[in-house]
Amino acid sequence: MLLSNYSIEFVRLACGSKAQSLDMIALLEQDIGEVIPYLNAVLGGFQYTKEPRSVSLKLEGKLVVIYPEKICVSAPGDRLEAEKIIEWLREKINDTWERRGEIQPCFESAPKPKVLDILRLLPRTNCGECGHPTCMVFAAQVAAGDSDYNDCPALAVEQKIELSSYLGHFQLK
Repeated sequence: MLLSNYSIEFVRLACGSKAQSLDMIALLEQDIGEVIPYLNAVLGGFQYTKEPRSVSLKLEGKLVVIYPEKICVSAPGDRLEAEKIIEWLREKINDTWERRGEIQPCFESAPKPKVLDILRLLPRTNCGECGHPTCMVFAAQVAAGDSDYNDCPALAVEQKIELSSYLGHFQLK
């Protein structure tokens, strides 16, 4: 077992005194740096950084960054949700560590969909029915994995098929 113990802290980022959400940091009692490239391969992280070593991914709409000595989670709903996320990650970290001999580590970031490629496949009506002011903003949200292309009510069946096919080449969590 690589990771057995951690402690959880909630912090309000210093991006202004009116910050509305709390972020969570799990301080790890064990250094997990060696497993991060394997986690990147297994969990399909969208950004891998060599220095400092880390992998970023999205879990249930939350940005998660795994470092050798800590795990950061953006705006978990409450302590119970934060503990659930960290406990799930602890299991993944330990399972990945145990299976590392059969996993090819990945030292690169996953390829990302291009906003303009997504935009070309949208109706480009700027109707706002998806909740975004323009199709460009919506395409950027889809590319980032923050919106689902199915949220566009103006998409024709053919466009849905094309978008599904295009986005299927990327691991959007």
